[in-house]
Amino acid sequence: MANPETPERVGRFLYVGFCVLVFLFLVAPILVIVPLSFNAEPYFTFTEGMLRLDADAWSLRWYRQIIENEVWSRALANSLIIGVASTVLATGFGTLAAMGLSSPAMPGRRIAMGLLISPMVTPVIIAAAGMFFFYSNLGLAQTHLGLILAHAALGTPFVVITVTATMSAFDTNLTRAAASLGAGPVRTFRRVQLPLIAPGVISGALFAIATSFDEVVVVLFMAAIEQRTIPRQMWAGIREQISPTILAVATFLIVFAVLLLFTVEWMRRRSTAR
Repeated sequence: MANPETPERVGRFLYVGFCVLVFLFLVAPILVIVPLSFNAEPYFTFTEGMLRLDADAWSLRWYRQIIENEVWSRALANSLIIGVASTVLATGFGTLAAMGLSSPAMPGRRIAMGLLISPMVTPVIIAAAGMFFFYSNLGLAQTHLGLILAHAALGTPFVVITVTATMSAFDTNLTRAAASLGAGPVRTFRRVQLPLIAPGVISGALFAIATSFDEVVVVLFMAAIEQRTIPRQMWAGIREQISPTILAVATFLIVFAVLLLFTVEWMRRRSTAR
């Protein structure tokens, strides 16, 4: 007599197998970059020594190149400066906008929300061209300030969405209670609202800085050589001079993205637990 649990086990096995295949299809092309970045030779393929696991075939030379090469080190510094500064602006503007959108008394909330998240749905090439002409008229093209403002505009929608979602579960009676106890708007925000919506604010900030580190189209339009970021330098390295340093930088970005995902998941679970 057939076991009634057999079809269920087979279905579960097929489901898990399908999920593994999808995971490999999505992640394998990315993960293959990591071992290639330790290649001792200036190639983008696995050498015979690497396949034999010879110690001499593996090297950290391309990671040292990031620090020792002035072009790469300057691109890394630009990415950090522009990414952090634009994230601070995007987080501040996005949080304030989300608090306004969460108020039932605000007129035209849907229209305002659509305008605020429009950079997410607009093709990047169109946004980059518009930003180039706009900031050129202001004299901010090919400047760090111009890139910071442009990246802040691209990162703000992520902060607006995450903070708005967090504010939807916020109890407005807490702000009324704080006001009745004599707390002003600034103190109420700092002592009551901000601690409760902090998971959404931090999640939005993480998405904003990830957007800045990933952006290359806007930098192609607006940056000079002095403002080249890591993605822009990787693009130039592929087109002008192929170097495995690109693989080392890509490995750093992969680790950075994984850390962001774990942080966002940790914040989500913490918010759910609260």
